[in-house]
Amino acid sequence: MNKHIVPVFGAEAFNCPHCGAYAHQKWQNFYPLGHIEEKNAIYSSVCVKCETYAIWFRHKMISPSHSAGPLPLEDMPEDVKGDFEEARDVLSLSPRSASALLRLALQKLMVKIGEKGENLNKDIGNLVNKGLPLKIQKALDSVRVIGNNAVHPGQIDLRDDVKTATALFNLVNIIVDFEISQEKKVNAIYDKLPETSREQIKKRNGPA
Repeated sequence: MNKHIVPVFGAEAFNCPHCGAYAHQKWQNFYPLGHIEEKNAIYSSVCVKCETYAIWFRHKMISPSHSAGPLPLEDMPEDVKGDFEEARDVLSLSPRSASALLRLALQKLMVKIGEKGENLNKDIGNLVNKGLPLKIQKALDSVRVIGNNAVHPGQIDLRDDVKTATALFNLVNIIVDFEISQEKKVNAIYDKLPETSREQIKKRNGPA
């Protein structure tokens, strides 16, 4: 599964919000230096692949207005996908809100794959005992740590930026791919075996 790189102001390359391709971007300031305060300047980025413009104001993309976040995988459960899509919608306006929605999506996903979704730390431990690869365990732990430390009363956590939200988007998709999509593909292959072959496999494996 290819990693999705969301548009970030000033970046040399990212996934284009128009064509979706990962491509180099050309940047241009619409105003001469000194004509307007830098923080209020209007910029454009141009995708070298599709040659389409995106417009930026105060270092945020304002056009196109649709989300530039990664798309959810096809096998993502619908209620998880709802939070994922909402996170995509608010990513440009509020990365912190997008990150919070993605943590909620992760909790729901845990329930869908057989965990309780109440204590992410315990859920991770259970998944590891069931054979979860170390690299995905690290990804889940990253989400847990970020989530536990993200918001305190009266304090804004600066890590909840576009970079953090992007990592969370990718992590949710990685978990869906491993826990749902890959098992679905394996079952599809197994179901194509002749009935006699499947019976022989059951006898070989013994009682479940």
